[in-house]
Amino acid sequence: MASTDALPITPIDAAESEAVWPLSIEAGWNQNVADWRFMLGAGRGFGLRNEAGRWEASSLVLPLGQKLAWISMVLVTKDRRRGGVGTGLLRRCIAEVQASGAVAGLDATEQGRPIYLPLGFHDLYPIRRWHFDRAMDVPDDVLVRPFTMADLPKLALYDRPLSGMERPTLLAHLAMRQPSLAWVVEAPGGRLAGFALGREGRVASSIGPVVADSEEIGLALIAKAASSAVGPFIIDVPEAHTRIRQWLQSQGAVSPRGYMRMTLGTAKGLDDPGHVFALAGPELG
Repeated sequence: MASTDALPITPIDAAESEAVWPLSIEAGWNQNVADWRFMLGAGRGFGLRNEAGRWEASSLVLPLGQKLAWISMVLVTKDRRRGGVGTGLLRRCIAEVQASGAVAGLDATEQGRPIYLPLGFHDLYPIRRWHFDRAMDVPDDVLVRPFTMADLPKLALYDRPLSGMERPTLLAHLAMRQPSLAWVVEAPGGRLAGFALGREGRVASSIGPVVADSEEIGLALIAKAASSAVGPFIIDVPEAHTRIRQWLQSQGAVSPRGYMRMTLGTAKGLDDPGHVFALAGPELG
């Protein structure tokens, strides 16, 4: 197996977004160039090129505050697999996170989890990815209104204690990127009681993150977002939220895969999905 030192790993910057995008296309993932540009601009990318200069592998570290960083986009072309490249890039990302004094987090597929466990990662909670075309049943017992720029300062303050993440740059990016998926619920007095954001993808629109005071509010936000934008949709929901799972199934949603949220170390509040009803996605945390 190739060691990290033996691999010719080079940085990937945001200017390479279009050049590295084919890696996620080959894998069948949903990211588009805008996703790559944001992730590489806000985070740190590492990869390998072939002799012709084409990217053959990628990885990414996205800081979510001083104490947490998300590892994602570990991709290797079919021609370069089974040579230790992916593990080498993963180790480079881990070293990058640990050098900053942060905890590393990621969402592992069933195939990836056996790789992460021996490296010291531990399970937090399971997640299901759902695919559906549109919302046919929208609850009307919660007042949901469109996000406005006046809400932006409130988002990060509301989100941080409930999600365990510090991600104001990400929230602002999503809120401005896809307004049809951006919705909020207010409590009496104008305090936020929940929000939903999302983004367009290569093959589907992604709903999330959705953070709220209760599952009832979270469901209302998800339904409103899905009824206000063009599908198809994907959404990643912690398995603990049975009411949302039942609603998705009633809309004809299917779940072809699951993930396990994992960390290398302890990140305060990240292990409790009680107020997180949809994730931003395995690439964003």
